[in-house]
Amino acid sequence: MILMRYICFFANIYLSLRCFIDIYMEKNRLFPDYIFESSWEVCNKVGGIYTVLSTRALTLTEKLQDRLIFIGPDCWGEKVNPYFSEDDTLYAEWKTEALKEGLNVKVGRWQIPGEPVAVLVDFQPYFEQKDQIYGQLWNDYQVDSLHAYGDYDEASMFSYAAALVVESFYKHVVGKGKKVIYHGNEWMTGLGVLYVNKYLPEVATVFTTHATSIGRSIAGNNKPLYDYLFAYNGDQMAQELNMQSKHSIEKQTAKYVDCFTTVSDITANECKELLDKPVDFVLPNGFDNSFVPKASTFTKKRKEARKRLLDVANALMGTDLDDDTLIVSTSGRYEFRNKGIDVYIEAMNRLLRDSNLKKNVLAFIDVPGWVSGKKFDTPLEVPEITHWLHNMSHDNVLGMLKYFNMHNNKEDKVKLIFLPCYLTGDDGIINKSYYDVVLGNDLCIYPSYYEPWGYTPLEAVAFKVPCITTDLAGFGLWANSEKGSYSEIEDGVKVIKRTDYNYSEVADAIKDTVAKYSGMTKTQVNKCRKNAEKLSEKALWKHFIEYYYDAYDFALRKAEKRMKQ
Repeated sequence: MILMRYICFFANIYLSLRCFIDIYMEKNRLFPDYIFESSWEVCNKVGGIYTVLSTRALTLTEKLQDRLIFIGPDCWGEKVNPYFSEDDTLYAEWKTEALKEGLNVKVGRWQIPGEPVAVLVDFQPYFEQKDQIYGQLWNDYQVDSLHAYGDYDEASMFSYAAALVVESFYKHVVGKGKKVIYHGNEWMTGLGVLYVNKYLPEVATVFTTHATSIGRSIAGNNKPLYDYLFAYNGDQMAQELNMQSKHSIEKQTAKYVDCFTTVSDITANECKELLDKPVDFVLPNGFDNSFVPKASTFTKKRKEARKRLLDVANALMGTDLDDDTLIVSTSGRYEFRNKGIDVYIEAMNRLLRDSNLKKNVLAFIDVPGWVSGKKFDTPLEVPEITHWLHNMSHDNVLGMLKYFNMHNNKEDKVKLIFLPCYLTGDDGIINKSYYDVVLGNDLCIYPSYYEPWGYTPLEAVAFKVPCITTDLAGFGLWANSEKGSYSEIEDGVKVIKRTDYNYSEVADAIKDTVAKYSGMTKTQVNKCRKNAEKLSEKALWKHFIEYYYDAYDFALRKAEKRMKQ
């Protein structure tokens, strides 16, 4: 009894001290007066980084207002960019000065919650200076651009132009004495981060890799990444996989930046082993749930989504699946192995013969493919796909379905449909946005092999849809950490252990989980859905933004120290 009192006494002292330290650190944390953040995906919706930045913007805008400035590529030219609204009155004097300096920019607002300032820069003029820029980059930071191909040049010229925007804005608007952050996302912004590092030493630099280029390439080339990670030499693998230039810019930026960050512990380990540089901070990806429909609106949208999905499926296959059908899906980029599309199909094939399955299953693959136009005047001859593809005979999804002889026969309890286009509301078949479709699912399945974070499962649970993922996804690891053990479907997220070699076990675990879910009572299903929603609320930006504030403080102190030397 006396021992317990002592334990409680010291525990209370510890908690009080911890609280005091946290308050002290927060009060003494340096915070930027301006943040410039660049990415290829600013006002350019092509991948997951768009979601990271666009959902985080509202939280930062509330603190910085128009001193948060995103810089993106002007990819649209004279066409209307649906994600951007130009405003000629916004920083008009600076825009005039920028034009005098040869910078062709559009200034306006990103059409997302918070409507932050966005500067879109024309990077085309810098291609004629490419060799000189790369030569200087080699002299300053030993970045190997000799092996550049594909999108390397385009990304680098944008990155260079973005740095010139920061340099010009700092000179004409910000001025000396202000605390300024320049934050670049992915290797595609590395050249600009290094430019700012050299020519604007008073600006603190932050660099985030959302997935190392060489790690993604190793996984994408069917090489075992995890068991041999400690033994891989990043430079050697870059040479073997023809990734020298992308790897080089990423590695050198990580080395010289004030604050090097990534999005999960799993990728932090990758950075340490493949880039030879431990990260300074892990910045997990949060979510903004302001656009998740509430109450009756949510119920209405869910019914509409389910009806649309079932109507399309029944029209495509000549079936009469009703609302009791279990609707599942996977989505994301078309990375057949990395995103686990292969094991998803495998699991659905095994589910066909599972006696524990209690309902019909309608499984979708919502992954953008090479759609060949959008004319819908004749029906397709293939009841497994909604849109005709350019490369039908060489498509991985269709090839695997053919191999398994999965042709959506009427008697099959599991039907699988490939929906190979971006769900932006104008695909000609579903005609709903992704968020208006995902809430119609009963389960979402993301059995990733390579997934630094994993926005798709986070989006699913935010829309009250329980999901299945793996512990090779950052989100899966986080879900496990929240529970303190492996998360189960009853918790809202089923996290499957995945390794380099347990493909078959993963397929069985997915199959078993879907079969189990099909037999749950309405009360049990509602509990799963509620727990999914509760978990998503723990990942809101209002919680995760604190990691960014720590990183900003770290970078600003580095810059402050540099300027005093």
